Amino acid sequence: MARMFASHPASAGRRLHRRHLLCLALAGAVTPGLVHATAPPGPAAPIAALYAALEALMRAGAGTPFRQRFHRIAPVIDGTLDLPTILRSSVGARWTTLDAATQVALHKAFRRFTVATYVANFDKYDGERFELSPTLRQVGAEQVVQSRIIQGNGEQIRLDYIMRQTDAGWRAVDILLDGAISRVAVQHSDFRALLRDGGATALIASLEQKTADLAGGSMLDS
Repeated sequence: MARMFASHPASAGRRLHRRHLLCLALAGAVTPGLVHATAPPGPAAPIAALYAALEALMRAGAGTPFRQRFHRIAPVIDGTLDLPTILRSSVGARWTTLDAATQVALHKAFRRFTVATYVANFDKYDGERFELSPTLRQVGAEQVVQSRIIQGNGEQIRLDYIMRQTDAGWRAVDILLDGAISRVAVQHSDFRALLRDGGATALIASLEQKTADLAGGSMLDS
């Protein structure tokens, strides 16, 4: 599987390349079969739904056209991740200096890149299991949903989802690898360099190029 987090730090990237994540992402321990049966209530529900959709995505495999898998998983990601908040946090203070049209274009590019990353990473099923911890951890107004992806060889990836209550329901505003490495912080580091050197135009172009590379030339119309 390819890397779900951006390119920093290198050790995390190598670990993700070997084992992966999905995404972000996504009580009681929930395996793929149990996710389909009943979703836990509250902050963990979107993560359970995401993991169920990811299992289906992996089972569909690379034999299913990328575009088809993209449009299948996109609504689930929209219902799990607070992409506007994640993008604003990743851009940082520069966000308020961008005009409305640029913000819209950047959000569109970021969403397509995020969805394409999930599609590219979850393209083959090798007996993975997804588990959600029955215990939530509160941090201020946010809830932390802890989970593990257990690969067929027994190797585990710990992912914690920082969940925030929004008008649309609970959404993840950050994902922590091994309970410590923030996806938003990694993206902020990468985005800052692009914004410094080429502004929002460079960042949009970079996201679009990465999306095209992940999709292998497939045309994505959303």
